[in-house]
Amino acid sequence: MEIDQEIEQIAAELLSDFQKKRDVAKQPVKSVIIEIIGKLQHLLFPGIFESVLTGGSAKNKLNVMLEEVSHDLAAQTRLALRYDLRYKDTEQDEIDKTAWEITRQFILKIPLVKDFLEKDIEAAYSGDPAAYSKAEIVISYPGIYATMVYRIAHELYLLSVPLIPRIMSEYAHSVTGIDIHPGATIGKYFFIDHGTGIVIGETAIIGNHVKLYQGVTLGALSTKGGQGIKGVKRHPTISDNVTIYSGASILGGDTIIGEGVVIGGNAFVIRSVPEKTRVSVKNPELQFKSSGNISTHIELDQLDFWHYEI
Repeated sequence: MEIDQEIEQIAAELLSDFQKKRDVAKQPVKSVIIEIIGKLQHLLFPGIFESVLTGGSAKNKLNVMLEEVSHDLAAQTRLALRYDLRYKDTEQDEIDKTAWEITRQFILKIPLVKDFLEKDIEAAYSGDPAAYSKAEIVISYPGIYATMVYRIAHELYLLSVPLIPRIMSEYAHSVTGIDIHPGATIGKYFFIDHGTGIVIGETAIIGNHVKLYQGVTLGALSTKGGQGIKGVKRHPTISDNVTIYSGASILGGDTIIGEGVVIGGNAFVIRSVPEKTRVSVKNPELQFKSSGNISTHIELDQLDFWHYEI
């Protein structure tokens, strides 16, 4: 009995401390935001995730789904705006109007998001010989899913919606292993091949026709300035027609990767690279030991890369 009373007291203290900072009943609901992502996926790719969707029922179903997304997103945005200091002293009616206006603007952006995604799918299909159809890419490729969620979250980020874009991107991160901050700017025909372990920071800028392999980091050189460097460009700029192979790290807000550059696997780049350059790490050496302790050393070929000192 004594431990039950102690547990009850501790729980009350924890809740009291939390309520001093936030109203626990008035926060965006993560599960609802995940449901919004699922409905938007159906809207962006009608028929792909449906077992039966006839021409007669398609329009009605999409209308209903758009209405559901609108109502759910407006409700969650209304809650999220409480985290924006600009609305600290704003009346609830005004916040409600703002939430609906933000939702309206977002809904109008859905055709633009779809256009970007169609180009991303085209890049994936033309760039991956293992792909047998565009439907396969949409249904099964984690890179396309992460990119879809990013493009949705990015539009909400541009509309200055607190919390929700990051909840969306972190959900995609949790299911794909691909971490794209909603604040990043990514152009058309973006292709993530394999994808696990990719990190793209908030202020990264990526051009058109860029291809990334697994384990690539587009990060900051240092975040020791903390909140003091909020809004400062901390992540690199990647120009058009760049390919970055697995395990490469490109860091720093002043780092610009020129057009047509190829970055080899495991490269560590912290300064700008001129256009049409190929970057590779120094060739490693393989060592083979037989059971008789006879050693053979083989230096790996440079695979047609030019070595660029960084």
